[in-house]
Amino acid sequence: MKRTVAIGKQSFENLIESNCFYIDKTFFIKEWWESEDEVTLITRPRRFGKTLNMNMLECFFSKDYEGRGDLFEGLSVWEKEKYRNLQGTYPVISLSFANVKADNYETAIYRICQLLMKQYEKYRFLTEGNLLSDAEKKYFDRMASSMDKIEAPMALYQLSDYLCRFYGKKVIILLDEYDTPMLEAYQKGYWDKLVSFTRELFNSTFKTNPYMERSIMTGITRVSKESIFSDLNNLKVITTTSERYATAFGFTEEEVFLTLDEYGLSEEKGKVKEWYNGFTFGKHTDIYNPWSILGFLSERKYINYWANTSSNSLVDSLIKEADSSIKKSFEELMKGGTIKTPIDEQLVYNQLYEDETAIWSLLIASGYLKIVSNEAYNNFDYEEEKMYEIAITNGEVKQMFKGMIRGWFGKVKSSYNDFIKAMFQNDLDAMNVYIN
Repeated sequence: MKRTVAIGKQSFENLIESNCFYIDKTFFIKEWWESEDEVTLITRPRRFGKTLNMNMLECFFSKDYEGRGDLFEGLSVWEKEKYRNLQGTYPVISLSFANVKADNYETAIYRICQLLMKQYEKYRFLTEGNLLSDAEKKYFDRMASSMDKIEAPMALYQLSDYLCRFYGKKVIILLDEYDTPMLEAYQKGYWDKLVSFTRELFNSTFKTNPYMERSIMTGITRVSKESIFSDLNNLKVITTTSERYATAFGFTEEEVFLTLDEYGLSEEKGKVKEWYNGFTFGKHTDIYNPWSILGFLSERKYINYWANTSSNSLVDSLIKEADSSIKKSFEELMKGGTIKTPIDEQLVYNQLYEDETAIWSLLIASGYLKIVSNEAYNNFDYEEEKMYEIAITNGEVKQMFKGMIRGWFGKVKSSYNDFIKAMFQNDLDAMNVYIN
């Protein structure tokens, strides 16, 4: 019997227990654990299974899931006794900044504080007994009920201490979508304020935290080290150009084709490849977005599943307001061609409207463009001398761009008609207004 295709499930436990469609990515657990990296940042475009993989890590390592080896039976991580013995043995702090989207700095900080308070509430049992002193219990109660922006940067550090004492083991910290607040802050005009707060939070949580075993952060972009990671010299960064974990997020072509066979859609392989193939991670050029494949399995239609999961407003404004050279390059991409450009994976948001490299870098990190070839893959040239050949990712993204461009002209159609009338009437003043 074919497995149920569930759209939008981000709970690993629920996915496995419901016997829904799932492609085994538990090898990522072994890869990450054996890397010995203290703090790992993994960037991938949206809807590539980051949240599901983070929840998978929580289900595997967390003491909350002790004795739940049934969730991993039959999966690759369960083959070795070493990992069977590791399941459910660590205290885990897991949180996501996915919903920290605010119009102003105060609201953003309030929402982050709410998430941190929720972590304290989850572990309120730590205040029972004599583990904590009376002063620490008062501090704990305050952090669980009325945390403010002054205390918030030390919240995870202190909680790590308490959990480490209770379980006798250092904690694993999982932070999903770390950069969502940063993108909102850039678009809404409070970037500098949020950078200062985030730098404090990350420094105490990931750098000067003796109670942390390991940590993973995920996001779409790698924000410039000078912005929020300036103190984190223990950070291992995995971007879309990195070979490590290249197939842990997203589906490979082999996985997609086996899936199409399972659901009786073998004859659709060519068109599915044309529409949804093309994401490139490391040297793997055949990565598919899971959201699009699940959408196609469910609807059996070729439409923009992944591209329509966001407003794409930043991308729209970047291209629409760019100078003529970028528009000409983009026109070449829309024709099916490629362009060559340097890229900088350490994204500096305040350069997006000034630096052509920053625009292409964001479009690549976000999944709208892909790297076709990288002449600097195996050499040690200076960063600014590396050149990348890039193209539009696939048919789905191209259709999204077509709709976006049509939208630009649709908004000015009435004014354009008025301009034509003014031209035939030789009304130079009116023509000048419309041109401006």
